[in-house]
Amino acid sequence: MPCPAAPVSTAAAPLPSPALRWLIYVIAAIGFAFDTYELLMLSLIVRPALHDLAGLTPGSAAFSLWLSLLFYLPAVCGGIFGLLGGTLIDRIGRKRVLTLSILLYALASFASGFSTSLPMLLALRCLVFIGFCVEFVAAVAWLAELFPEHRKRESVLGITQTFSSLGALMLALVSGVITAWAAAQPGPLAFGLTLPAVALPPVVLPDMLGWLGPIENPRAGWRYTLMSGVIPALPLILVRPWLPESPLWRDRHRAGTLPRPKLSALFAPDLRRTTLVTALMVTLSFVISFAAVQQMPQLVPGLPDVRAEVAQAQAQAEAAGRHEPPRRIAAPIEEGATAEVMKGQGLGSICSRIAFVALTLLILGRQRLLRLLLVPGLVLMPVSFGWLMLDSVPAAQAGAFLVSLLVVAQFSYWGNYLPRVFPLHLRGTGESFAINVGGRMCGAAFIGLSQALAYWLPVGDDPVVRLSYAIGIVATLAYLANLAMSFRLPEPAVGQDLSR
Repeated sequence: MPCPAAPVSTAAAPLPSPALRWLIYVIAAIGFAFDTYELLMLSLIVRPALHDLAGLTPGSAAFSLWLSLLFYLPAVCGGIFGLLGGTLIDRIGRKRVLTLSILLYALASFASGFSTSLPMLLALRCLVFIGFCVEFVAAVAWLAELFPEHRKRESVLGITQTFSSLGALMLALVSGVITAWAAAQPGPLAFGLTLPAVALPPVVLPDMLGWLGPIENPRAGWRYTLMSGVIPALPLILVRPWLPESPLWRDRHRAGTLPRPKLSALFAPDLRRTTLVTALMVTLSFVISFAAVQQMPQLVPGLPDVRAEVAQAQAQAEAAGRHEPPRRIAAPIEEGATAEVMKGQGLGSICSRIAFVALTLLILGRQRLLRLLLVPGLVLMPVSFGWLMLDSVPAAQAGAFLVSLLVVAQFSYWGNYLPRVFPLHLRGTGESFAINVGGRMCGAAFIGLSQALAYWLPVGDDPVVRLSYAIGIVATLAYLANLAMSFRLPEPAVGQDLSR
């Protein structure tokens, strides 16, 4: 008869030293920030990328097909490999998987700036998604177990996830600066501040990779925006040796008392309801993200003031005798306006994360907190997409702020909630099933729902107006469904022991 494994203490592990704590905060914040940075990046660059790589224009069947492929297939790959990554998190450790996943998405993002075709861009975006789908789950489990005390854990997860919202603002600022520099103009920041004009060099493939084909429009801003995703890999390479492993996972793993993670265990009688309800609700949250939030940049070129500015620029070019393609004239104006609207989204994300940190410490009931986040969306989603996102650039900024304020808090909620409802040996697997299978795979399947609904709405001939109304309808219905499901969401015990 085998001897029983030595018992492992379930007492809370001592907190890391102050210096190490700050290192953990910084790396987690950078990872969360660039998760959002990478996720939202495609919505900014997809129009010019489709034009430069294949000459596709909005409204064509080929444009709609590739738009859907670029959004959906990476999400499916991220979901499948994210689930496998969740199992690896439980088998080989939180820190190791966290490090490898950040390096994967950073390097793949940099390489995507050299894309010479749509299939190449699609393949690299799949690698990017795989990386940050795994990274988010690893980071949440890692942080939750490094800080097992309830209030400290809630504040650390809430504050570091605030940097996810900073990622949206960073993307808007970086995209605006890069778009300006691609045209050798000063880079706009905020509050009237600008960076000096810089002429970006052309993006060139090494000779050994010439077989991939020529790079069209090598000074395009979207290429440099994609390449900027390499930033999180740089500090990680330097500090990785000092990052600690989760003490809860490490001690149980060394003692041999950690059960082998199995996907089927998520559907055992004691976890089935938790698994299914959280996966469905996370799916609905991601439906709002994919079918609404990430569609907002597609509305900006249809704003009246943007159309007027494009028409004026084209008229000036004709008067000056410059025979430039209309798309080449319109792109910088539309991309600049989109970056301005995205600043509103980034600011809304930051405010949402900060408000969530306060709310999660004040409101102990998880169901009650979630309903507080969902009810306002039933009013503000129709207002934002029925009016603000169709009025002007400043109004669209306000609409993007409100939408982001409401939506982003849900993702903070899931980041805090999920580690508390799955046991230690299934924490990565359970989180990954909810986030990657439920959210990114199933939620991303609705990426084309707003576009498809827009074709059927009897609200005039303007495709931008139809799309905005369709987005509002989809988002409102998703909010309503999630509100109904919230009454079935399991309520974790306050101060629940994460070593279970």
